[in-house]
Amino acid sequence: MKLIYPLLVAAVAAASPQAFAATAFPTKPVRIIVAYTPAGTTDILARAVGQKMGEAWGQPVIVDNRPGAAGNIGTELAARSIADGHSLLMGTAGTHGINVSLYRKLGWHPVKDFAPVSLVAMVPNIMVVNMSLPVKNVREFVAYAKTNVGKLSYGSPGNGSTAHLSVELFKSMTGISMVHIPYKGSAGVLTDVMAGQIAVTIDNMPPYLPQVRAGKIRALAVSTGKRSSAMPDLPTIAEAGVAGYESGAWFGLLAPAGTPKAVVSKLSAETARILKLPDVSKRISELGAEPVGSTPEQFAELIKTEIAKWAKVIKDANVELQ
Repeated sequence: MKLIYPLLVAAVAAASPQAFAATAFPTKPVRIIVAYTPAGTTDILARAVGQKMGEAWGQPVIVDNRPGAAGNIGTELAARSIADGHSLLMGTAGTHGINVSLYRKLGWHPVKDFAPVSLVAMVPNIMVVNMSLPVKNVREFVAYAKTNVGKLSYGSPGNGSTAHLSVELFKSMTGISMVHIPYKGSAGVLTDVMAGQIAVTIDNMPPYLPQVRAGKIRALAVSTGKRSSAMPDLPTIAEAGVAGYESGAWFGLLAPAGTPKAVVSKLSAETARILKLPDVSKRISELGAEPVGSTPEQFAELIKTEIAKWAKVIKDANVELQ
């Protein structure tokens, strides 16, 4: 009998290696690589999902922060990891939508080198202006910008950030002209919008919400295709007059290319389950984000769409980083 069981297991594995791999997974600690510093949105989401995975599977799930080069360092590490599902990446709109068009040389490709698992969350960008600016909505802002050509400046957390490119997309769709002022993070942008040093930004929502609610800056709209549950009365930019406009930050789990499909499916189903848990959903919503959960195929389609969209914006704005 002692010999029969191992033989049966081996026979099942030989007959269906994909199914066996998924049934056995995980067989050791799982690592989620975060290509950014701790305590940011990417890191928080990775830890929220990873904690629940560890509890469900009885294996440690470790978040490995590998920041640098706008996410390129950690992303390349993930791409080169063993493709068995035990190394994952919490990818972003930057790593898997923007960087391939922004940098001349990357050591990885967002489509060829990764197997999408699940879209985890969408974070709207919020369009905010200084309180002294004589505009109350998006249409008034566009009209004001067109009568004050070259006089307005906008801020972003850095060249190539979703905020930078969100404003460039807005400019191209409305025909307005503004000067870009890059900062080293959103804190400086927020400070200078409040002080009136810059007129506007379209940046990730979380840092700006408290100041909007305190009446220190004025929110005009959100950038995503639907309204944010954090500010349901605030229209989208598309609703406010720029038809077809949509941008924002998103975050999703990916595995290295070649990871068994059955393992990817198991990871995707587990991620979707976790995102529906009340405590996880609440934590993500508190960030100003929207928990999602998707199939690998849906996430793959989003990545391809984002790459194409941002490639055009980057080319039209003549943005390039070495």
